[in-house]
Amino acid sequence: MFSDNKKERNTYENSSSQNIIAKGTKIVGDFSSEGDLRIDGTIEGNLKTPGKIVVGKWGVINGTLTGSDAYFEGKFSGNLTLTGTLTLKSSAHIEGEVVLGKLEVEPGATFNVNCVMKGALKELDTSKNSQKLKKGQSA
Repeated sequence: MFSDNKKERNTYENSSSQNIIAKGTKIVGDFSSEGDLRIDGTIEGNLKTPGKIVVGKWGVINGTLTGSDAYFEGKFSGNLTLTGTLTLKSSAHIEGEVVLGKLEVEPGATFNVNCVMKGALKELDTSKNSQKLKKGQSA
């Protein structure tokens, strides 16, 4: 009897989950999620998740967003930090400060930001170190 409940609980804890903020919903304040997140409503504040973020055509985020990968059709304004890829569809409108690993932009998207790509920084550092070594300097 107890072993069956334990199995169900472990299955639930190990399954991936997706949270949805529906169109017409507005959240003000800090928000965190352990799973993936789809936003069709509005979030004003700090949003953090290790999962993937999808912002639908009517989705709006004003504030800080931290996550792995993000797919935007909607709007974002603020500080965006991703460890993976930011994908912008043609209807996306992004403004603010962005730090990410990779960027995919569809023609028509608005991308008015100060942007730092983590991979580019690593390549730049490696390039500078190799130039120093060629000149006989230590890295």
